[in-house]
Amino acid sequence: MIYFDHCASTPPYEEVVTAMMEVMRKHYANPSSLHASGAAAAKLIERSRSLVAAQLGTTQGSWLFTSGGTESNNLAIKGAARQYRSRGNHIIASGIEHASVNEALRQLESEGYRITYLPVSESGHVSAESVRDALTDETILVTVMHVNNEIGTIQPIREIGGLLCGYPQILFHVDAVQSLGKVPIEPEAWGIDLVSGSAHKLRGPRGLGWLYVRDGVKLHALSSGGSHEGGFRAGTENVPAIVASSKALRMSLETMEERTERMRGLARRLREFIGSRPELKLNGAEPLAPHIVHFSYPGMKPEVIVHMLETHDIIASTKSACSSKDNKPSRVLLAIGANAAQASGGVRVSFGDEHREEHVERLIAALTTVIEQLKPLERGNQH
Repeated sequence: MIYFDHCASTPPYEEVVTAMMEVMRKHYANPSSLHASGAAAAKLIERSRSLVAAQLGTTQGSWLFTSGGTESNNLAIKGAARQYRSRGNHIIASGIEHASVNEALRQLESEGYRITYLPVSESGHVSAESVRDALTDETILVTVMHVNNEIGTIQPIREIGGLLCGYPQILFHVDAVQSLGKVPIEPEAWGIDLVSGSAHKLRGPRGLGWLYVRDGVKLHALSSGGSHEGGFRAGTENVPAIVASSKALRMSLETMEERTERMRGLARRLREFIGSRPELKLNGAEPLAPHIVHFSYPGMKPEVIVHMLETHDIIASTKSACSSKDNKPSRVLLAIGANAAQASGGVRVSFGDEHREEHVERLIAALTTVIEQLKPLERGNQH
C-alpha cells in the first residue's frame, strides 16, 4: 500500500512513538500538582516549549500547546477578535482558508463582525496589495494561510507581514498547519503575531497543536476552568503528546531541506504526467508547496477515482479530510475560477518522507489504467 495522503495525516516517526510511550509510563502526574512528580511533568512541558521556540527562531513570544490545528485557529481568530473588539470589528481573510478558519469567521459574522474575503488569482494566490486595499480604520485582524491545504499554493506571507508592520493595531494570523516542516517560516522576522500548527501533519502525534502568540498579544480564552498555558487555554496538559510533538517538529525541521527537495522532484514528475493527459486538469500554480499535487478529472466524481486507485493499493484523497465527505464542489477550486465540473472532480496527492521515484511511477501507471477505464463513462456523460 502506498500512502499519498500526508496532508490529512502522517505516519509518526518511530522515535516519536517511543518518546510518547516513555513519557506516558514515567510522567503520568498532573503537571499542575505541587509535588515532585507534578513538577517533573511541568518541567518537560517547558523544555518542549523552549525547544519549539528555538527551532522556529522565536526568541520572544510564547508557544501554546493545544489539541490541534483546528483549536489553534479558533483560539487565534475568535480569541483575537473578541479581545480587541473595542478597536474595531473588521477582519480580513483569504477566500480559500481551511474550514476551521472559514467557519470560525462565519461564527464571528453572526456576532456582528464584518469579514472581507479576499479574492484569489486563477493560480490560487492572494496578494499583499489586495490586503492593503481592504484595510479600514476598523480592521483588527488579518488571517491568511501559508500553504493551502487543498491545492498547495504558497501565499505571500512575508510580504503581507511587512505591509502590516505599518499597522501595529492590526494582528496578523497565519495558519501554518500545512507548511511547518515543509516550507520555511519565520514568525518574528516576518511580522506575524499568531501562528497555528499541528503535530500530526509532520509525523507527530494526533491531538496536539501549537499556537505562537507574540509577546504583548492577548487572547480571549475559549475555555474556562483553569490557568493552564498562561491562562490562554484551560485543561490539563497532554504531557506525552507535548514531548513527542516537539521531537517530531525538531526532526522534521532538521531534515526539511533534503526532504522537500526530493518531494519537489516527485511532484514535478507527477505534474508532467498530468499535463500530458488531456482528460486531467492541474489546479494551482507556482509558488507551490513541495508535497502537494492537485488535479481534476472534469465530469468524474473524485471519490470514484480515489476508490479505483485504492484497488491498485494506492491511497489518495479528494479535498481536505475535514470536508471530504460532503458532495459539494470544492470551495477552493470555485474561488480560483474553476467551473462546476472541475470543482467537483478534484483529487489531491500529498507526499511524505518515504516516497521515492518508484512510488510515483506506480501512481502514474495506476492513473493511466484508471483513465482508460473511465474514458467510456466520460463519453457517456457528454451525451
